[in-house]
Amino acid sequence: MKLRLAFLDSLLYTLGFFARILKGVGYFVMRGQASFKILIMQILFTFVEAMGISCLMALGLGAAINILLMPLFSSVSQQSLIYAALITVITRELGPILTAIIISARSATAIAAEMSGMVISHEIEAYISIGVDPIEHLAVPRFLGVTISMFLLNFYFSIFGLAGSFFVAQFFNPMPPSIYFENILQALTLPDLIISIVKSLVSGMVISTVAIMHGFAVEHASTEIPIAGLRAVSSAIVMSIIVQSVLSALSYSL
Repeated sequence: MKLRLAFLDSLLYTLGFFARILKGVGYFVMRGQASFKILIMQILFTFVEAMGISCLMALGLGAAINILLMPLFSSVSQQSLIYAALITVITRELGPILTAIIISARSATAIAAEMSGMVISHEIEAYISIGVDPIEHLAVPRFLGVTISMFLLNFYFSIFGLAGSFFVAQFFNPMPPSIYFENILQALTLPDLIISIVKSLVSGMVISTVAIMHGFAVEHASTEIPIAGLRAVSSAIVMSIIVQSVLSALSYSL
């Protein structure tokens, strides 16, 4: 019973914190010029600097799928099924979750450590004392930056994953790029695009909210900073997996 109550309290607190950030988004849009640089820097760190590892992982995933599945489909004379499999695995399922793990490992830790350091050094109190809302000035630009970066990184993950599959496909069944990508576009459906976009946006919001919340949760000692970072990355990954699993189940049931 105590565990259930603790979980319920934590869930309600997270939802309340998320609602507070969403409320701050409106104020940021209207008068967030002073925090715009934070948003740009967050996108630079979360999206631009993570593109290398993300694209490399996507190329390897696309190549692995083609290597594993093409012989199987060829044995039953159903080579055309490889395109639907690529869309399902890369664009719809594994792409969003692997992107979420990359962002959680890099940005959730960094955000939690940065926020907790500001709490320990009393910078948050300084903002409040001069009438600046720390949620609007510090949390919202990071929330938007991670969410936008998650969407963009997931998009490029799909592009490079499908490209990696194309290069491997040349060993099994050489074809012009126009034919390959035409088949990919034919296999790609609107629900695939929608669920991929929804997963990326929701995961971005979850990761950023969890990271900021854990950063603000520290109290006194500087030794709490690495603990906040570890809790942020583990919670962000778990929550992303749960949310994306629920979204996948809902999309297939509809």
